[in-house]
Amino acid sequence: MTDKALFLRPATMLAAVLALAGCSLTPEYQRPPLAVPATLPAAATASAPAAAPATAVADLPWQRYFPDTRLQQLIGLALDGNRDLRVAALNIEALRAAYAIQDADRFPSVNGVANAARQRATSRPFAYGNSVQAGVSISAFELDLFGRVRALSEAAGAQLMASESARRATHISLVASVASTWYTLWADRWQLALAEQTLATRESSLKLQQLKFDNGVLNELDLRTAQSLVEAARVTRAQAQRQWAQDLSALEVLLGRSAPADLLPPPVDVGIPAAQAGGQTTAQADALAQTVSRSLWPELAELPVGLSSDVLLQRPDIVQAEQNLVAANANVGAARAARFPRISLTASLGVASTSLAGLFNDGLLGAAIAPGVTVPLLDWGRTAAGVNSAVARRDIALAQYDRTVQSAFKDVADALVARQTWTEQAQAQRAQTEAEATRLRLSTLRYESGVASQLDLLDAQRALFASQQNLITAQLARQQAHIAVYRSLGGGWETTASQQAATSAR
Repeated sequence: MTDKALFLRPATMLAAVLALAGCSLTPEYQRPPLAVPATLPAAATASAPAAAPATAVADLPWQRYFPDTRLQQLIGLALDGNRDLRVAALNIEALRAAYAIQDADRFPSVNGVANAARQRATSRPFAYGNSVQAGVSISAFELDLFGRVRALSEAAGAQLMASESARRATHISLVASVASTWYTLWADRWQLALAEQTLATRESSLKLQQLKFDNGVLNELDLRTAQSLVEAARVTRAQAQRQWAQDLSALEVLLGRSAPADLLPPPVDVGIPAAQAGGQTTAQADALAQTVSRSLWPELAELPVGLSSDVLLQRPDIVQAEQNLVAANANVGAARAARFPRISLTASLGVASTSLAGLFNDGLLGAAIAPGVTVPLLDWGRTAAGVNSAVARRDIALAQYDRTVQSAFKDVADALVARQTWTEQAQAQRAQTEAEATRLRLSTLRYESGVASQLDLLDAQRALFASQQNLITAQLARQQAHIAVYRSLGGGWETTASQQAATSAR
């Protein structure tokens, strides 16, 4: 074999290694298509605006959607003191540190070394020799020719992004939960005020019925009916008081502290004149007819409907699922790179002398480079199994991503439909309550004129009370449906810095 052939063989091998090193073993990542319809199934209603361009609502923060200052302060307290949000933030810090550690492996670690020794010469018992050394060293730095370290760093970065999305999901859920509980407390206030006013009216009516019964004007059946209505009102009042206390406790758990009294819904006045000894009066019936048209609590800002399904991509759970897929894809590249030789480099550079002062004067300069190669020869299929495992985990992450997208589409579709139908139901319930209030007014006039019986009046009172309760419930459900739209769309269309970084990285 000629000298030229001996030279070309290692050169050819080196060229082949460098060619392989220039090819990334990590599969090119492409965002999977959304396995859902292109548009969300929602139609504009009379109270909701039609579809708006994404740029018009892209920067909608929660303060814009929840404009009441008391609610904003409560949400701020929750964001400061909630334990779940703190845990999510600490998880981000831990993964950020893990990413920094993994990313540092892409660069050599340079260490300073120094040592000194004093030895006795074997030939001369009383003679001693000194040696002082100082320098820097690089210990086992892996030359990442096949992208293994780079792929592991990319996977760690994607996991960090996933944790940030998990924190954002916790943030959005907390904001929505505080708002939902606050409006539930508003409904509790109205239910309690309605129950107390109804109880006062029925107690006044019972006194009149008892007086009539004692004078032989009223039969016992009508008296017992009036007593039953009084006790039913007491039951409703106790239920409303219990519900207020339970919902207040739920709010304080979200806040992580006691709720400031000035930020809670204040006691409400249903606006009905005080009950007189004669029971239900025409003035009270007229006041009842007016209360049904009042606004029960502060309204929310509107979100547009009929949006493209692409808005789902900004939901934090979908961002988290996609980043998990990115990490799994990078791990496939790391597993593939493990099948190729791993080249490491150890090097040192230093100065040696017989004295400390000599290091800077006449010290001897020394350098050493020690490359090392680890080649997988026989591992009984371990490396191949590692690749197969990484590919399977990537396929699992892809299936989980598709499932998350489909679940998110259902959440948004259900929330939009609930918002529309609860709005329609609340409008119908208001119309029914207005009709019941008119019925009570007419029944009161007929009773005062001696045309209608006591049972007719009591039946009208019962019907209006039940309709008012249903109206409060329907209005609360409508309000919570609006909040559910906010939650299901990932807190509006707000773009975070982490999302922008992820998009740029891809």
